[in-house]
Amino acid sequence: MVTGQDVEGLLRRLAPRALGAVVRRFGNFNTAEDAVQEALLAAAEQWPTQGLPDNPLAWLITVSSRRLTDLLRREQARRRREDTVASWRLPDDWCSPPADRPADADDTLILLLMCCHPALSPASQIALTLRAVGGLTTAEIARAFLVPEQTMSRRISRAKQTINNSGIPFRMPLRSEHPQRLDAVLRVLYLIFNEGYASTSGPNLYRADLSAEAIRLTRLLHHMLPDDGETTGLLALMLLTDARRPARTSPDGTLVPMADQDRTLWNAENITEGVRLISAALPCGTTGPYQLQAAIAAVHDEAPSADATDWPQIMALYEVLMQISDNPMVTLNHAVAVAMVRGPHTGLDLVEQLAADGRIGQDHRLFAVRAHLLEMTGDLAAARHAYHAAAQRTTSQPQQRYLYARAAGHEPGGGLPATSPA
Repeated sequence: MVTGQDVEGLLRRLAPRALGAVVRRFGNFNTAEDAVQEALLAAAEQWPTQGLPDNPLAWLITVSSRRLTDLLRREQARRRREDTVASWRLPDDWCSPPADRPADADDTLILLLMCCHPALSPASQIALTLRAVGGLTTAEIARAFLVPEQTMSRRISRAKQTINNSGIPFRMPLRSEHPQRLDAVLRVLYLIFNEGYASTSGPNLYRADLSAEAIRLTRLLHHMLPDDGETTGLLALMLLTDARRPARTSPDGTLVPMADQDRTLWNAENITEGVRLISAALPCGTTGPYQLQAAIAAVHDEAPSADATDWPQIMALYEVLMQISDNPMVTLNHAVAVAMVRGPHTGLDLVEQLAADGRIGQDHRLFAVRAHLLEMTGDLAAARHAYHAAAQRTTSQPQQRYLYARAAGHEPGGGLPATSPA
């Protein structure tokens, strides 16, 4: 018998594929998503007790279609067009794919590209795709955008309505349409991966299924656009970052910062592939932010130990990245690199300048970096205060435990050794 946790992971992987299949057949994005959500709830209730169906994806699509038929019937009845509803019914073998489409075809990449249609604003493209493809909740997406949940809910609703009203076809975009969508697609995949690698809330540090799905979709995109440097860079970045995941927690689930990780646990195969990808991409064409981040990740991953990390190179790469990316997290990471090269006081000066940036001034990561740099200066009382402030601002339980433990180590008699931030 499968557990509820097993079912939850399976449903998260299958939900975008089910939604893509239903949208392909019915063409009504908003109602299709409602129907799929109902099917997911039914599966979550039934599968742990009744067991998995022989074909879980087909089960979801079938149940979604029935829900969709009911939803459409009610909607059309109100509009006195019941004859139109009848035309939405499909034969018993409707789950069979068209003759020219393989049975195991995956519509997720098409769904991703459709959600990033230029008819939507960039912010709406990303929000809708995170919801439909990434499976993130509205609250999680709101936190990623640093906006209230109600604001994000309205934005997603408007985006779905725009998709419905535009008549956007469910198909793979033409090559000429790629440039209009690629930036949003890459950012969405990046955000999905980040939420999987470092969950913004909840009891777990990471959600491996979410980061794995982001890597899978990025591989598909890279296969479609093998010569695009930023697509290659993003795939390399994901592989190089995810390679460290096996060492990020101790056996009891405690967060382990990079400086303290057992690097023999890092995924050597992912590191080799990531380094190969970024080494091939960097000399070709314009270098973008994902390539630069991948290069930074490669420097970390290729260092045999934390002490052997080439911090001057990382600092230089961040300085190039800052020239093309107005991202406060880049600036914060640059401050850490500066501290490792020029000393913690110099890094702290940069952190204090960044504290005035409303996008990150109250973010737990800024307080955690401040605490770590204060720790390096020997000001343990101020470090303790900053660690407490960081812990109070994160909704990730593993990060809270780690930060409170760091603070407790600087209580009189604590004596926790200095280390890098998580």
